[in-house]
Amino acid sequence: MHMHIKALLKVSSRYAPSRVLSFDLVHVFKALQLIEGNGHVSRASLCSDLALGEGVVKTLIKHLKMEGLITTSNRGTQMTPKGRAISSELLSCIPEETTIPNCSIALGKFNHAVLLRDLGYSVRSGIEQRDAAIKVGAIGATTLIFKDDKFVMPGTSHNPLKKEPEIYSMLLEKLKPQAGDVVIIGSADTGKRIAELAAKNAALMTVMAHEKHDYR
Repeated sequence: MHMHIKALLKVSSRYAPSRVLSFDLVHVFKALQLIEGNGHVSRASLCSDLALGEGVVKTLIKHLKMEGLITTSNRGTQMTPKGRAISSELLSCIPEETTIPNCSIALGKFNHAVLLRDLGYSVRSGIEQRDAAIKVGAIGATTLIFKDDKFVMPGTSHNPLKKEPEIYSMLLEKLKPQAGDVVIIGSADTGKRIAELAAKNAALMTVMAHEKHDYR
């Protein structure tokens, strides 16, 4: 898995002496996810779904092409076999996602939850995930571990959804968690895209921390 994360990091790194980039690892991941899911994607769609300007998306596409992950044509942007392999592997680690309403564990106007497969043991306090969410403009993130058929806060046995059975049932139905899985909920007041990017940035950070490799 670390080689796939390293490939995304290379896309999100600037090529000297180019200026500082306005996109990050999570934008690269989301772009590949969009292309994988739709077959081909226009530049306008990428701008909208990534909440990035046209110039930034143009640079992102250029970097993806330089790394051999995509091709472009009049139909739009399409995945190469190399890009598809990386995308598929990462999505197997982050297989499910859903929006959820405001509740005791999701405090933003917009909230997006992602499932991170079988990495519950690698999460410490949830502070690292919160900081990764804030980095992309969210107000924060809530991290839960699925254990003994309930969602608990990291490092505790506290079940924050004990009095919210509707939210509990929603997470079960939409995310289909298994024992040891992680659920990360990104929360934002500025839009659903930011909440989504926050959750995914926190998930990618968790994968990177677990791998314990040097990604420089």
